[in-house]
Amino acid sequence: AIVCLIAISAGVMAGWFAFTTVGILVDPVFPALVVLVVYLSSSLITYLQSETQRRQIRTAFGQYLSPALVEQLADQPERLRLGGETREMTLLFCDIRGFTSISEDHRDDPQALTTLINRLLTPMTAEILERDGTIDKYMGDCIMAFWNAPIDDPAHAAHACESALAMLDALQRVNDARRAEDPEAVEIAVGVGLNTGECVVGNMGSDQRFDYSVLGDAVNLAARLEGQSRPYGMPIIVGESTHDQVAGDFAFLELDLIAVKGKREAVRIYGLVGDAAEAASEAFQALQREHAQMLEAYRARDWDRAQDLLNVCVEMPGAVEAFYELYAERIFHYSFDPPPEDWKGVHVAEMK
Repeated sequence: AIVCLIAISAGVMAGWFAFTTVGILVDPVFPALVVLVVYLSSSLITYLQSETQRRQIRTAFGQYLSPALVEQLADQPERLRLGGETREMTLLFCDIRGFTSISEDHRDDPQALTTLINRLLTPMTAEILERDGTIDKYMGDCIMAFWNAPIDDPAHAAHACESALAMLDALQRVNDARRAEDPEAVEIAVGVGLNTGECVVGNMGSDQRFDYSVLGDAVNLAARLEGQSRPYGMPIIVGESTHDQVAGDFAFLELDLIAVKGKREAVRIYGLVGDAAEAASEAFQALQREHAQMLEAYRARDWDRAQDLLNVCVEMPGAVEAFYELYAERIFHYSFDPPPEDWKGVHVAEMK
């Protein structure tokens, strides 16, 4: 626009100067119109190119991100770097428990199964998108999501933990609605795994078909942690790296030192049981203290003390009975068949 105005002004001034000094009449209207047409056509082309880019971004990420984040990308496309980049991210895997049995119950009405899955996944997806998460994919009854890509999210670990807790609340609302419709409806449960680490994120797949997805060891561990929610009796299991970033903002109970299937190194895992208000409650803090002492006695091979402390934990508010039953079985087993001398309290998982 500035160049256009300067060119038109220069043409008018040159014509006026030629007429007043040497008496030559040069009509500046035609050159001015040419400059104006060039300016308008260039502006239109630039606008159309920008809108095309925005539309492509909306189309590519409209199914993965919340509308607000899609608009941010459309307004600032330079923030999007496709093709693969390394960054720290938090991963979430969520899977419906007992899905095989649920499918069997609907074998004569698969359409009803589809309706049920959509009814479950829709509100849980909304909780992820509301907290700046990106939906990677749906795998039947499983949701995979991540934070801190393609939009930067410094609080990615906290947002992932908030989403996991909100997903459980959303699931409870769905279960309440189903029971109101049918008192005999089976309550549906989910397992959630969270982990934080360095990953590569970008367009991945083949020349024929690709998705915006993420790869890395942290992704594999998040998937494995989701699978451990059943044996530990905890709906949400969190890796140590995620826990360390948000430990003061949520209520955590340490669960174990575990070498998940397919990995040699042991990792410390935690159960996410509540938000900051829960973490600050006297009941939870009392349980957390007794729980930590029980784990300390267990790893020190003091089986009798570990069992006594476990008995105290079970009777406290907020205790997860299935978790303490698991440790009661271990303590009973080790009291008769102690682990090797070099045992450091690590449990080797035999299932995914």
